[in-house]
Amino acid sequence: MAQLGGTPILILKEGSERTRGKDAQSRNILAAKTIAAAIKSTLGPKGMDKMLVDSMGDVVITNDGATILREMDIEHPAAKMMVEIAKTQDEEVGDGTTSAVVLAGELLKKAEDLLDQEVHPTLIATGYRLAAEKAYEILNGLAYDITPKDEDLLRKIAATSMTGKGAEVAKDMLTDLTVDAVKTITEKGVHEIDIDHIKLEKKVGGSAEDTKLISGMVIDKERVHPGMPKKIEDAKIALINSAFEIEKTEVDAKIEITAPDQLKAFLDEEEKMLKDMVDKVTASGANVLFCQKGIDDLAQHYLAKAAVMAVRRVKESDMKKLASATGGKILTTLEEVRADDLGGAGLVDERKISGEEMIFVEECKNPKAVSILLRGGTEHVVDELERGIHDGLRVVACALEDGKYVAGGGSAEIELALKLRDYAASVGGREQLAIQAFADALEVIPRALAENAGLDPIDMLVALRSAHEKGEKTAGLDVFKGEPTDMKKAGVIEPLRVKTQAISSGTESATMILRIDDVIASSSAGMPPGMEGEY
Repeated sequence: MAQLGGTPILILKEGSERTRGKDAQSRNILAAKTIAAAIKSTLGPKGMDKMLVDSMGDVVITNDGATILREMDIEHPAAKMMVEIAKTQDEEVGDGTTSAVVLAGELLKKAEDLLDQEVHPTLIATGYRLAAEKAYEILNGLAYDITPKDEDLLRKIAATSMTGKGAEVAKDMLTDLTVDAVKTITEKGVHEIDIDHIKLEKKVGGSAEDTKLISGMVIDKERVHPGMPKKIEDAKIALINSAFEIEKTEVDAKIEITAPDQLKAFLDEEEKMLKDMVDKVTASGANVLFCQKGIDDLAQHYLAKAAVMAVRRVKESDMKKLASATGGKILTTLEEVRADDLGGAGLVDERKISGEEMIFVEECKNPKAVSILLRGGTEHVVDELERGIHDGLRVVACALEDGKYVAGGGSAEIELALKLRDYAASVGGREQLAIQAFADALEVIPRALAENAGLDPIDMLVALRSAHEKGEKTAGLDVFKGEPTDMKKAGVIEPLRVKTQAISSGTESATMILRIDDVIASSSAGMPPGMEGEY
């Protein structure tokens, strides 16, 4: 509300709230810090899990940062920006979601101290950006090369990602499995690896050790007719996305039948059309049929007589993966079923897993899509296993795409902090205060690792700094021994992109929140439910 000659002028809608200056900044920073603090305890091999219960009573047990923040019902706009960091990190790299959010929270915490010293927010933002640019440069200098032949290193990258997660129970077996899966779908000369070509199929039952890689596809469907063969070796697979049914006309049409023989002729013609459809499939040499749409009962009967195994209503995503795995083409019409359009597999088999039928398409010659069948004692175990394996697959793919990795265990962060403090001195001006604050903020990662392992964070940080000052660039915190250890030798390594993406999204969000000095929240009438008392 403004005043003109003593008369109040209403600018904002009645009931709107406005928070300005220091007040707005401190509220936003507090919201972001609260989110970071909520997931900080999940970081590292000794991090704890969170149990999240939604309004429907569904339970999620996880220590995956992105999943925790996605499941939390967050209303505060600044806190929502922290959720976006985790989301971006998860989509770009798959791992390091907790690190990215914790780093952003710490950057804001350090910025708050500078704001108290009357350092202008735009100066802090400039200093943070300079520090981030320098950090990328330093990280590139710390990175080591990796190629698809370095299977041992790739396994260590997958193992580092899975440590401390639900997938750790059968870590050795699962790391082999993730590396094999990614290497199978990697095409020569292509720099981008699409891990969507790896299908994760969950089935409760057995234990995590029963998880296995299928060099082909697993389809959660059953044969359409009990008379069809259960097992077909040397399968020729037809992939069709049109229905095996008599098509209905687009417009309403009536057929007038005046004599019984006309009805018989009509039914015979329908039967003949269905038989022709089946004959076209069998003539091509196909003995397995995957159909995206329905299969008429009569067509099922003819297919069973021709000893063809058929599966109907297969998801479009599964059809695409089947095409990649078997080398077949997805056909839109039955007119064009030719032998060279068919896919191939050594074995197509229907098996009962946990009381449900599933179709296994195995022994594909050169599959560009594979499946991992995940098993576990309860639904929560299988879900957490899926999250762990997804992270493992993403980091292996990132390492192969970029060909670079760095040592983990907080070693990269300590080295960055050390180098950035030297860099701050060379910058001069007030920005150097922000660069020093950025360096201090980076140390939150090894500090959190120590805290979560029950070690003294100050002692650990002092020991790590001392090791790095002596030139031990890869010295990180071994949370099991409670001392600085060469992380490269210990096999605790991560893709370079995990670090660069965490710094990039953390810095961008922190600077954006810092620059807000005015929050105008519209009145309750125009606000989403639950936001009324937000500001």
